[in-house]
Amino acid sequence: MSIRWPARFEPRVAPVHVRNDLAMSAPVEAVWAWLIRATAWPQWYPNAHSVRLEGGVRDLSEDVEFRWRTFGLPLVSRVGEFVPHERIGWYALGPGVDVYHAWYLEARNGGCWVLTEETQYGALARLGHLLLPRRMGKWHQIWLENLAAKAAGGPPD
Repeated sequence: MSIRWPARFEPRVAPVHVRNDLAMSAPVEAVWAWLIRATAWPQWYPNAHSVRLEGGVRDLSEDVEFRWRTFGLPLVSRVGEFVPHERIGWYALGPGVDVYHAWYLEARNGGCWVLTEETQYGALARLGHLLLPRRMGKWHQIWLENLAAKAAGGPPD
């Protein structure tokens, strides 16, 4: 299994693409619970700031819009794909960037495997990728590793 890309954001056509994955010892339910609790990201992922979910909801779900800062940019994101304990993908717009970020989780041997991929358009996206080509991949790996560490302690309260 892999990411289900909206046609416009498929890696073969998007100018910027990163892919990271990690096997985790935590059960998929705990990993999922931490992933969709976006307002808690800043507590354990240092590249997420000021995450606010619209509509008074606690967790990400289909069509939920959220605002946040990452890589120094303010983004407005909206969840497009949502399959509990398996898939989540969101669109994001910000100054000079148009993004699709997706996650796929698969239960494996008492733990799970997590894949995250992102594609981007926009002048700032291209410039960032040209000047710092490994930056996004590095930060997404940190996101995965910190997610694994949080989920190893069980789901959030």
